[in-house]
Amino acid sequence: MRSGFVSIIGRPNVGKSTLVNAIINKKIAITSNVSGTTRNIIQGIYNEPNYQIVFVDTPGIHKPQNKLGKILNKQAIALTKDVDCLLFVVDAPAGIGKGDMFILDMLKSNDVPVILVLNKIDELNNQRLLQIIAEYKDIYHFVEIVPVSAKTHDNIPHLIEVIKKYLRDEVKYFPEEYYTSSSLKFMVSEIVREKLLNVTEDEIPHSITCYTTLYEELPNVVKIFVDIIVDRDSIKKIIIGKNGNRLKQIGTQARLEIEELVGKKVYLELFVKAIKNWKEKEKYLIELGFENNE
Repeated sequence: MRSGFVSIIGRPNVGKSTLVNAIINKKIAITSNVSGTTRNIIQGIYNEPNYQIVFVDTPGIHKPQNKLGKILNKQAIALTKDVDCLLFVVDAPAGIGKGDMFILDMLKSNDVPVILVLNKIDELNNQRLLQIIAEYKDIYHFVEIVPVSAKTHDNIPHLIEVIKKYLRDEVKYFPEEYYTSSSLKFMVSEIVREKLLNVTEDEIPHSITCYTTLYEELPNVVKIFVDIIVDRDSIKKIIIGKNGNRLKQIGTQARLEIEELVGKKVYLELFVKAIKNWKEKEKYLIELGFENNE
């Protein structure tokens, strides 16, 4: 039996959540075209008869604009230590950016093996891919470089085989039927947030979060209340939409996916609340599950 922990790091919007979903082959982290979608630390559990790999999907490391951003950066950086290896995920077609260099500079003082994962290779030809590999080889000592497409699952099995070489433990951390350590309440909140981001697209800034206030299993139905927290009344109106139509659309999409997740009928109610500058207020950050260790 071999096991271990692997942190997935990188700047926002490089496909970290899509990658962890592809590895586990289940949806455990929400995905969106909006950068910075992952806000909480999400663990995905990969099981084989003789292997268990716990993947930690971290928030994208970025230049923080508020208290929440500082907390998320601190959490992501803390999770680069005390793991068996790191997957440093980059958007290969986008090339090397300042954000990538910032993370690599930070990793120079870390002795954890770093595997470079070049994501989105479905958008590249072989010649360009070889050029990108050569560029990254010159800027950091990666123990391995693995090109993948999280979207098409291309080369994911090879990535898993590479990771196995760096596992150091011999214990099973979770029962083999587990594929995530996230609670159902948390997963419900994230499903609602994903549908909200997808439906509103570019109409709202990335200043929303969701929090499940009630999760009650009844004999034939699961009763769920979710608060959608925004920082301005104008955003609240956009989310609700004319005659509440947009909020109904978000609720319908979320309910269908939650029913698939829990295997039961779901009664879902969404409440939109405006809390000015909630990302700067420690009270709300703690209440919404964002730990502040400053």
